[in-house]
Amino acid sequence: MAIEARPNTPEPFGSDPYLAPYAGIIRERKEKAAALEKRLTGGKCSLEDFSSGHEYFGLHKKEDCWLFREWAPLASGITLVGDFSNWERLKEFALQNIGNGVWEIKIPLKKLQHGMHYLMHVSWSGGAGDRIPAYARRVVQDKITGLFSAMVWSPETPYVFKNPVPPRPRAQLIYEVHPGMAQEEPKVGSFREFQDKILPRIVQSGYNTVEFMAVMGHPYYGSFGYHVANFFAVSSRFGTPEEFKELVDAAHGMGLRVTIDLIHSHAVRNEAEGLARIDGTSYAYFHQGLRGLHSAWDSLCFDYGKPEVLHFLLSNCRYYLDEFKVDGFRFDGVTSMLYLHHGLGKTFTDYREYFNSDVDEDALAYLTLANKLIHTLRPDAVTVAEDVSGMPGLASPDGAGFDCRMAMGVTDMWFKLFDQVDEHWNMFYLYGELLNRRKDERSISYVECHDQSIVGGKTAMFTLADSDMYNDMNKGSRNMKIDRAVALHKIIRLATAATSGSGYLNFMGNEFGHPEWVDFPREGNNWSMERARRLWSLADNEDLRYHSLARFDREMLRLLTEHALYDFTVQTVRIDDEKKVLIFERGGLWFCFNFHPQNSYTDYQFEAVPGRYTALLDSDEECFDGFARRTSGQVFQTQATPAGAMLRLYLPNRTALILKKIQ
Repeated sequence: MAIEARPNTPEPFGSDPYLAPYAGIIRERKEKAAALEKRLTGGKCSLEDFSSGHEYFGLHKKEDCWLFREWAPLASGITLVGDFSNWERLKEFALQNIGNGVWEIKIPLKKLQHGMHYLMHVSWSGGAGDRIPAYARRVVQDKITGLFSAMVWSPETPYVFKNPVPPRPRAQLIYEVHPGMAQEEPKVGSFREFQDKILPRIVQSGYNTVEFMAVMGHPYYGSFGYHVANFFAVSSRFGTPEEFKELVDAAHGMGLRVTIDLIHSHAVRNEAEGLARIDGTSYAYFHQGLRGLHSAWDSLCFDYGKPEVLHFLLSNCRYYLDEFKVDGFRFDGVTSMLYLHHGLGKTFTDYREYFNSDVDEDALAYLTLANKLIHTLRPDAVTVAEDVSGMPGLASPDGAGFDCRMAMGVTDMWFKLFDQVDEHWNMFYLYGELLNRRKDERSISYVECHDQSIVGGKTAMFTLADSDMYNDMNKGSRNMKIDRAVALHKIIRLATAATSGSGYLNFMGNEFGHPEWVDFPREGNNWSMERARRLWSLADNEDLRYHSLARFDREMLRLLTEHALYDFTVQTVRIDDEKKVLIFERGGLWFCFNFHPQNSYTDYQFEAVPGRYTALLDSDEECFDGFARRTSGQVFQTQATPAGAMLRLYLPNRTALILKKIQ
């Protein structure tokens, strides 16, 4: 019995017959996005011009002065304070209201210098407070007081990019990273250290894209970078804006594309550090009342119906493309943006849920314009949507315009299977979920990302091996629990990558089964950095099984890249649930999996194109910490039978084999 294969080339949006009843709503959404663009530009400028708010607002050094502007519609007064005023509120640094909620000041050049600290002191009806400007490009934390402030950033020798941007790959092989926890030492790592120590590892591992988390300024390190306060300021924990530019440039020079997590789904509630009550109200950038609060995330929800908010967010997209030459974005929390209920407690089993009044049509229109802007500025840029709801058209050119969506059901499937005994793993369910993607969209598959690593959860390897990892990961030991974990770790990654729609993602260290979970320094762990780092030495030690897992991942990606796997359709050959065997063909490669926990098959027969075959990869090889139960270098010949040409293979339990027909 075959499951329908999903081609790599998407069909036109709307080809899904289940969308027919909603054709009118789909058309209205397109019209709304077009009308919104016209409203924002007034028909007098382009969307690209409109998205240059970062060049108008914030602090800028001009030929004859420093020019500073801020949008604070309900403020009654704003004064800049800082090193230049001894932190006193002086009249000469008071801003003028120039209309439409915009405040402005021109400051003599000699008054400000690169590296000075400053804040806005904002007054409003009934109160006042110090605030960091919304468009601040550099925000730092005082090591003694712990307080944050903006910094004048205008280096005499700005960084000049040297390397060309690598071409967009046919399929993204994404290495998801957190720059602060990428070092082995128990400390916060820097952009420079990442450039010197980690970039070479990513290249050697065979990935073509590095995706940076936590780039945007966030006051609490333990938020993993997802409670953003300073959208235009690269997190100063890791280095300066110039150092991040150098890191991006170095990655390009090594042939790596660079994307970042873009957090436009919500903002941190902090008032002194972020956008909350920037003009004394709770709704300058956010919805009023309960709609403005995200109860699950303890954060604030943007009002995507306000032109000023869209000006801010669209400019944020352009800023990272222009200033740092990044090659795209993973939009985080898209499900939360799309629905008034934020997707909380919803299963999305009915198409009506995508087209009813729970959808935030303003947010969907914003995402559509953001994608149009990004691809106009950089046609080669890649945008990825993190959406668990399955909203149709999200990753379609005629829909919201994302290039890909995260195949979040795949990782959910694997971790559900981990909770079952191996004998109960259903091959139809497994294979069906691996290929369960819309025909009109591209997707990024993954076994696990950072979500499965954070405190409260477990990585795939730690789920499979648990505490036995602490004592039995040396190659000399034989522990049945570890043997199982190592074998499954390899074949579930191969099955996921080999069936992926348009790309594959891995969180740093998980390719070699990094032990334990990720836990950032916090009061609950006595501010320990012990689990906010990566133990690369485990993968480097040839006496440990981690080394073999890293080697397998590297060889797997090499084969997929060399054989242009992602340009071809997955063709189902055999789904044998009784024997736990799965066989499919893609790109001229034949993938043979035996997931059975005990049974090996000495003469397993299946249909194949007539000819001779050789093995390109065997997960059971000794170099991959397998049991070497198959003889290497074998050539397999099909045999003619009344049912057609058949191949016969020895398929040991919990192993995978990649075959290629010899031309």
